[in-house]
Amino acid sequence: MSAATNSTCPVCRTADVVCGKWTLLLIRDLADGSSRFCELERSLEGISPRTLSLRLRALEEEGIVARHTYPEVPPRVEYALTDKGRALVPLIEDMRSYGRRWLATESEHELAPATS
Repeated sequence: MSAATNSTCPVCRTADVVCGKWTLLLIRDLADGSSRFCELERSLEGISPRTLSLRLRALEEEGIVARHTYPEVPPRVEYALTDKGRALVPLIEDMRSYGRRWLATESEHELAPATS
């Protein structure tokens, strides 16, 4: 069996979509429901407004996030995962489980019972 090229390999293509800095964290936060820009900015400590805007736009272009503008004054904009975006949530959950099991923090190691 020959190896798939990066353009045909499903793992490579998925990594291209989700491996940008902040992307998985945005999907994680939107998995709980729609959010406004300022709410996402608060939950993603350290992200600049420009980076958040660029990541949201890229996810919209990929069909992972939908942007909904409400006809109010001042305008209200909310972001939510599409079906394509919600399909990534199990990946986030698997990463959370992996991190808890294999990447425990030092304080968690200190609390764990010693095994021989």
